[in-house]
Amino acid sequence: MKETDHSRQLDSLVARQKRIIELIQRDGHVRVLDLGKLLDVSEITIRRDLALMEKDKLLERTHGGAISTTRVFKETRYSNRSDLELENKDAIARVAAGLIHDGDTVFINGGSTTVHVFRYITGENVKIVTINAGCIGQVGNPGVELILAGGCYYPESNSFYGGFTIDILNQVNANKAILGVHGISCRYGLTTPMHYAAETTRLMIERTRGEVIVVADHRKIGLVSDYVTVPANRIHTLVTDWLPDRDYIREFENLGIKVIQTNPRDQHP
Repeated sequence: MKETDHSRQLDSLVARQKRIIELIQRDGHVRVLDLGKLLDVSEITIRRDLALMEKDKLLERTHGGAISTTRVFKETRYSNRSDLELENKDAIARVAAGLIHDGDTVFINGGSTTVHVFRYITGENVKIVTINAGCIGQVGNPGVELILAGGCYYPESNSFYGGFTIDILNQVNANKAILGVHGISCRYGLTTPMHYAAETTRLMIERTRGEVIVVADHRKIGLVSDYVTVPANRIHTLVTDWLPDRDYIREFENLGIKVIQTNPRDQHP
């Protein structure tokens, strides 16, 4: 009987590992919380599975999940991700826009979260310098001067990059930056699958003499991609929708990062 039970447990482990590998090959990453629900087992069981798989060099664990050891990310087209987590992104953007004050000069990069920020800016005498093509037609506040750092247009991200863009950014000293990311991790920092996006966002951070704010929904937390923009401790504030793991919030706070969590149900038009 004991051998039968052991055999069943082993079969279950093999089946879970196979499914985890399938998911990580498809998405590049997995999260403990999601795996527990999908596979109908406890988070403790999932963490044990991931530890075993890391030992066998099948994946690399991150806080709250794991990433592929042989990952090659490419950017998901903007049109395919702009509607994902739409309500949460809008709530995050509303909070981030509230951090813009009268007289601020602000960098805003590309992304499907940052694009929501423009219409919620209420400050006066605000200058916004952005590479985000989605800003067009979004700013209704006459107190906002909008500067588009145009260059080579990339439809995958609905943003501008390249030499012309860099030249414009190099002429600006901002006192604040609001930045979207593909992934943010305490250990691996801000990362992206495109080297030119990492370079451009890094320049924005270097030319910001004040607060650097990252906007990221919960799917981006713990996600790691190929190109490092900056270490996590280079930012000051993280605005997100929710983080199920309180310990991970403490890790950000231990790096000196203020974490602001928002709920779309708490937002009012």
